[in-house]
Amino acid sequence: MQIDPRRLPSVLAISCVCLMVGAFSIPSWAAEKAHLRVDDYQIEAELTPHLHQISAKAKVKFTALQDLNVAIFELHNDLRVTRVLDDNGQPLSAERVTQDSTVRVALPNGLAKDASTSLTFEYEGTLETADDSPVPGLKLAYIGDDTTYLLYAGRWFPVSGYGLNRFTANISVTVPAHMVVIGSGKSTVTENPPSNKPNTNGLPTKTFTFDYSKSSFPGTIVAGVFQEYKSDEAGMDLHVFFKPTHQALAPEYTNTAVQEFTYFITAYGAPLSQKLSVVELPGDTVPYAWAPEIAALAGPSITQKVNYRLLANAIAHQWWGTSVSPTSKDDWWLVDGFSRYSEAMYVENAAGPAGLEEVVKDMSVGALAYDTVPLSSANKLDPFSTEFQSLVTDKGGMILHMLRWVMGEDKFLKTMREFADTYQGKSASMDDFRTIAEKYYGDQLTWFFSQWLDSTGAPEFKLKYTVYRLGNVPKETSTGAKPPGFRVTGEIAQDLDLFRMPVDLRIETDGKTEDKKIEVVGTNSAFSVETFGRPRKIELDPEHHVLTNSSDIRLRSSILRGQALQQQGDLSGALEQFNKALDLNKNSSLAHYRVAEIFFLQRNYQASANSYRSSINGDGDPRWTEVWSHIQLGKIFDITGQRERAINEYRQAIQTNDDTFGALEEARKYLQKPFERPKNQDQ
Repeated sequence: MQIDPRRLPSVLAISCVCLMVGAFSIPSWAAEKAHLRVDDYQIEAELTPHLHQISAKAKVKFTALQDLNVAIFELHNDLRVTRVLDDNGQPLSAERVTQDSTVRVALPNGLAKDASTSLTFEYEGTLETADDSPVPGLKLAYIGDDTTYLLYAGRWFPVSGYGLNRFTANISVTVPAHMVVIGSGKSTVTENPPSNKPNTNGLPTKTFTFDYSKSSFPGTIVAGVFQEYKSDEAGMDLHVFFKPTHQALAPEYTNTAVQEFTYFITAYGAPLSQKLSVVELPGDTVPYAWAPEIAALAGPSITQKVNYRLLANAIAHQWWGTSVSPTSKDDWWLVDGFSRYSEAMYVENAAGPAGLEEVVKDMSVGALAYDTVPLSSANKLDPFSTEFQSLVTDKGGMILHMLRWVMGEDKFLKTMREFADTYQGKSASMDDFRTIAEKYYGDQLTWFFSQWLDSTGAPEFKLKYTVYRLGNVPKETSTGAKPPGFRVTGEIAQDLDLFRMPVDLRIETDGKTEDKKIEVVGTNSAFSVETFGRPRKIELDPEHHVLTNSSDIRLRSSILRGQALQQQGDLSGALEQFNKALDLNKNSSLAHYRVAEIFFLQRNYQASANSYRSSINGDGDPRWTEVWSHIQLGKIFDITGQRERAINEYRQAIQTNDDTFGALEEARKYLQKPFERPKNQDQ
């Protein structure tokens, strides 16, 4: 499951942003070798939404990977195990360890390596808050009247080897009859008569059963009241489940989903299933989630202007995650990094080179924001930490971007397609991917993967050159070709001694533009290029093929770190990072905007207003800072009882005609009714 706060502008509504948690204990499974492999689940769950309650039974079939005396499973701490039965229906003792959200079941007779057995867990509980979430502060499982979501990451059933252990499942979920349930696999619906069980209010219910027979991660359930929109275009079985407030947007999201799904089929081949449900999640959980046949988006990201980047990333996980999954945590970038770069490739297809360049800039920032641990050692980090997410998602995506440059377009695309086909429905490792890449490259790529997987940091290029006019030469050679008239000689310097990468040198002349690949090796690499026309402009890596450091990257990295601290509640730490960004560029609109947010959260309205003004008067990067600064200034004036000034700011916001993240709807809302800051809530 991807966590990415860069996709939303701020904590204008903090619940809309997925918390990136960076400082909490690593669960036991993160550091230990797997002792068992779950093969199959048979789950029966009954939900009582108005009480936020679940009562469930899960039969877990598993195989010992070594001799076992104790079987350990993760389970949400808000769920109480009432009974555990062995394969013969005999009760077993179970120990609940809340520190790592696990349940430990003693196996009286032990289980030999490679032997299989089943345990049946009966459990119940209330899933309403994030207080006891497996990821502190992040709500991953919630049961409620409007929408219920039970994400695989929420450990609402006994889990082993999160994200690594592929399994099959048959999941039955009973809900009030007015609700619909979305899950993975072939579905059937059974209508049940009114029940006399406690807490049912004697109302009829429905049981939705999902049978997923292919080994993957079919553990996510979403239930609620939705408007359904269907499409069978391009051979897809597509269902869009949006809340009534977003019903009008469903057709456009449907068209976009079909286009993206079709694009990825062209690139990677057919996925495990042609069925896909695009589902709306509430704004109090992750920005998006994926599961087999499911791409779920948080409501705040569903706007009139389709968030096609976020949707593309979610859909790409049908290949990278659902189909091909990592062998170990060190290989996690094969899922999140591959999906991130798939998003980038689709953006390039839809918006051209300029769109790709924007995504590459975003990935570069994330790749270097926490680049203190090599990507090949990601197992040392918690998978929900800021550091882990930046590494596997953004650095992973940048590695693919650079590999595409090194290999060339045709060889790269063949590598990706063969990797997707060879490991469809299987786990894969970095070595598996490298083997296929080297096959098409025609040589070893150890130097490339060692540099970007086993090391940290990125070069900061410095270019020195001199232009010489060549001596008196005839206008044409004996063959009729015009000889070069200028020579550019120079040196590319950077500070990484072991660095090696081909880098594009672009020389714009009076005539045609010259592009030359320069093999940059070590700290200093000389070059000499002859041109026909007079050189007018010389650029190094103009299309951003290589991950490099720069003052702009450092600025945006500081802002990204500040956002993560802000979302963790460390406002002073966040302010320190944002001020570091301002030290790099005092006119940064984004840095001023983030500083203004901190002051707003602290109710220091004068300082906040000053910073929002500085954001408006800054460099205007990104563009949305202007419209949202006006909206936030309007809120400040409403809070301080200056309605006319507030109205003026909302009108100025509308005049920008920038509807990024639903800004215009927000401004119109407060033109009609003054903003009021909720009590005991940051807004």
